[in-house]
Amino acid sequence: MFSDAFVGLTCTDCGASLTVDDADPEAIAGAGRCPDCGAPRVPEYDLDAVDADAVRAGPRAWDRDAVLPFDADAALSAAEGGTPSVDAPRVAEELDLAGVEIKDEARNPTGSVLDRGLSVAVTAADAAGAELIACASPGNAGQSMAAYAGQVDLRSYAFVPTRSPFSNKAMVNVHGGEMKVVPGRLGDAVDALAEELQSEYVDLGAFASPFRHDGLKTVAYELLADRDWDAPDAVVLPAGTGELVVGVVDGLRECVELGLIDELPPVYAVQAEGCAPIAAAWQAGRDDTEQWETPDTIVGELEVADPPGGALALSAIAETGGEALTVEDADALESAVAVASTETVEVGLAGGVAAAGLWALAADGTLGSDDEAVVVNTEAATKAPDVLRSHLMGQGV
Repeated sequence: MFSDAFVGLTCTDCGASLTVDDADPEAIAGAGRCPDCGAPRVPEYDLDAVDADAVRAGPRAWDRDAVLPFDADAALSAAEGGTPSVDAPRVAEELDLAGVEIKDEARNPTGSVLDRGLSVAVTAADAAGAELIACASPGNAGQSMAAYAGQVDLRSYAFVPTRSPFSNKAMVNVHGGEMKVVPGRLGDAVDALAEELQSEYVDLGAFASPFRHDGLKTVAYELLADRDWDAPDAVVLPAGTGELVVGVVDGLRECVELGLIDELPPVYAVQAEGCAPIAAAWQAGRDDTEQWETPDTIVGELEVADPPGGALALSAIAETGGEALTVEDADALESAVAVASTETVEVGLAGGVAAAGLWALAADGTLGSDDEAVVVNTEAATKAPDVLRSHLMGQGV
């Protein structure tokens, strides 16, 4: 069931371990947060057991099962990963950068980068014999969870806030999942899940499952493979729960340890100004986030007031020499429109936040004419096309 290099799980706080040598496989596959201190647990690997050539080949996420917890033949997969890095020469010229690529995660099965993580997390839950999986989600994770659960007729239950896009709500049910729409915002959905779901379930929320962020590290492997293992000068991505930041940095670190690249490229985590607990903590020099009291951004997928991976994300950003920054909603929408109208790629709202972050990094001189950057578009524009169209209407278009 487990891959040869997978050692087990380690607590990110107290260091308690759960290894394949001393624990039941089903217990590991169904594990959540550390029972001793409540902190997130993360997978550990013996990279000495990994053939670097094995992770160079193959376009899809599970082609790199040597650095994932499970063997590919045991995975619940819909050919996620293998997304293109699209050259964006017009953006590069406008920003006076040596090059810009857009890693377009909208091409995943349900139109979101989270497919990579939910594929691994649902595989784990199924291997553990779960009868019900659940998560509180702004929208994309609930949709993705339902999609993968459908492969094995596993019952799934998504708790989503009322402001979750209609497309997410509709597709949760289309994929066969159950859903509770909770009045309010993501925090209200998190509370409702804990209080209202009485059946025993495996929580597949970000960092409740040790496996979600681990699947996201395949983004790092792919963006480097797309560049023939030549690391860019910057990786720019949106941040909400912190899982994408942590996953991508984990993947980049593994690539250094495997000798695929020489050093970590700086990773820049971008948040919407109206809900930026990670960026605020970074700018204040703190090593953990504080709950954002009044979250208010049009980018619902990033409106995470209390990110469960906040501390881990801050540590990951620091490790790469990057930074966390904020952009205004209007700039995020304008950047998404600019990329779509000049480079063909339909950038979602969260991807627009990352793109606006690139504009900001070029404007303040952090990135210059010798630098090449990769921007991660995390979701399809069709998740919330009405928001993008409304932005244009506001400009008289």
